[in-house]
Amino acid sequence: MLLFIGMLFPSLAKADTAIDEKLGVPIVVLGANLTDAEKESVKQSLKVDKDTEIEEIIVDGKDLVNYIKDGNSQARMYSSAKITRQDAGKGLVIKIVTPDNITQVTNEMYATAMLTAGIEDAIVEVAAPKPVTGHSALVGIYKAYEVSGETLDTERTDVANDELNLATKFAKDSGIDQDKVAELLTEIKKAIADQNPATKEEVEKIVNEQLKKLNIELSDADRQLLVDLMDRIRNLDIDFGKLSDQLSDMAATIKEKIGEIDPGFWDKVKQFFENLMDSIKSWFN
Repeated sequence: MLLFIGMLFPSLAKADTAIDEKLGVPIVVLGANLTDAEKESVKQSLKVDKDTEIEEIIVDGKDLVNYIKDGNSQARMYSSAKITRQDAGKGLVIKIVTPDNITQVTNEMYATAMLTAGIEDAIVEVAAPKPVTGHSALVGIYKAYEVSGETLDTERTDVANDELNLATKFAKDSGIDQDKVAELLTEIKKAIADQNPATKEEVEKIVNEQLKKLNIELSDADRQLLVDLMDRIRNLDIDFGKLSDQLSDMAATIKEKIGEIDPGFWDKVKQFFENLMDSIKSWFN
C-alpha cells in the first residue's frame, strides 16, 4: 500500500522537505537567557527536526535596543520563535505552540503588531519553555525577518512594540478580553485606512466610535494612550486594508500550512485502489 501511495503521489514527501531557494530556510530565533536544556525544549516545541535545514540565531537585549527606542539592553529574553517566509500574497500566519507558557500575548496581538512593523507573508510559530509574557518574541521575529533578507523601519517596529504593550495592558489591567482587544485595534486601523483622518482629533473620533461600537470602556488615561498610539500609526505608511482579511484567514491557513493533509487525499487513495482492483479483475476475465 505504501509503495502504491508513493507511486501515486511522489511529490507529497518531496514538497515537505524541499528547500525554498528563493525565500530561504526557516529561521529559529532563541532567547539569549534560555539554558541549554530550555533551548532544546523550545526547538522540540517548534519541531525544528522536521525541517530539512534551519538557520539558528540568538536574540538578546542589544537587539531589543536596535528595534525599540529606549529599550532596555539588559532585558531578559526567553520567548522564542520560528519564522518561515512565504510568497507575496500568502498572508501572515501566527501559531503559539506553547500557549500555556505565553501568558499575555495572543496570536492576534502578535499579528496586528507584526503588520504594523511591516512583516507580511510568513508563518510565525512562538514558543517558551516556561511561563513568560511573550513580549521578547516580537524582537526575535524582527531580527529573524531581517536575517532572511528584509529591512524593517525602526519607527514602525517601535510603534508596533508600543501597540503590543498597550494591548497586553488593556487585557491585564482593564480586564478586557484578549480577543476583544485585538478586535478593537483591528477595527480602529480599518477605520483609519477607510477614512484617512488628517488630524489627531479625527483619529480620536474614530477611537471613540469603535469603543462605543464594541462596548468597551477605558479610563480617560487609557483612552488617551490609545488615541496617541493610533495617531502615531496614522503617520506611518501602512496599508491596513489587508489586516482584517489576514486575521480571518489565519485559522484556515495554519491548518493548510502546518501538518494537515488535504481531506481529499484519502479519497484519492481509495479511488486508486478501487481502480486497481477493477484492473486486476479484468485480467482474469
